[in-house]
Amino acid sequence: MQKTQCSVAVYDTKPYDLLHLPAAAGSDLDLRFLNFRLSVDTAATADGARAVCVFVNDVIDKGCLESLASQGVELVALRCTGCNNVDIEAARDLGMAVTRVPIYSPNAVAEHAVALLLTLNRHVHRSFNRVRELNFSLQGLVGFDLNGKTAGIVGTGKIGRIVARILRGFGMVVVAYDPYPDAAWAIREGITYVDPITLSSLSDVISLHVPLMPETHHIIRRETIDCMKPGVILVNVSRGGLIDTVALIEALKSGRLGGVALDVYEEEEGVFFEDLSGEVLQDDLLARMLTFPNVLITAHQAFLTHEALNDIARVTAANLHALMQGTPFVGGSLLT
Repeated sequence: MQKTQCSVAVYDTKPYDLLHLPAAAGSDLDLRFLNFRLSVDTAATADGARAVCVFVNDVIDKGCLESLASQGVELVALRCTGCNNVDIEAARDLGMAVTRVPIYSPNAVAEHAVALLLTLNRHVHRSFNRVRELNFSLQGLVGFDLNGKTAGIVGTGKIGRIVARILRGFGMVVVAYDPYPDAAWAIREGITYVDPITLSSLSDVISLHVPLMPETHHIIRRETIDCMKPGVILVNVSRGGLIDTVALIEALKSGRLGGVALDVYEEEEGVFFEDLSGEVLQDDLLARMLTFPNVLITAHQAFLTHEALNDIARVTAANLHALMQGTPFVGGSLLT
């Protein structure tokens, strides 16, 4: 087969993409970096590309895919794990392959979840800000020992298992829920699988580690929050759509929740990954959450380690090379 360059339009480019993707791609991939998101309105900019490379907040719906297909695009390469922003059925109908990064340094995401928990529980973020203003008061900074408390892990894939193991290391009792439980793993790790209601009623900390799908959309809502142990800390580093934000705010206002630590938000598109420091935040729900002293939010950075970025770039480049060479994609196409 004759070796030719494959043109790739890379959307929603971040500074780290400019470093890691070219290093993994090699000379036979012509990467065209674009700093705006892919959508039906910007799809025409893929002209001449065999593949598009997209991130979590690009909107690859039916209209966008039809525009891409009309330009000869053959592959949508996600440089992330989640694929809820792609209309998979439309891609299948158009004969367009869709790939993702099945796994990248699960330790990165798991460790960030625990960092959020520790920071929120011990009010490290509030103390940091106080000390910078020469306020050395300890008022309002009381947390609780994790040792002896109960953590509920929702989803025991690679990330959820690592979080469970770390929290066991703190001396926590760990219970878990997963529709496909692994009894042998649970026995080895000293973890007990329970149903969602039992998990909610027992847990002092609940950490979410499930993908966003129709059946998991708003799994945290008014009804499920009402089942939770009063004062529970809720951690979400998975997908924002797992939580009903309106119900979350109501629970925070009522004092039902002890605290919330989020690395994701259901309406984060157009906000997260952007510098809006000189603007008025237009999202009233996010603005309201930011006023609570017991809410800690980071801007979808759980994946942001050198190891994870290298993994993402390597797998993404491998899938782009597979398109050129007619070989199987890493993890297979999402259409199969």
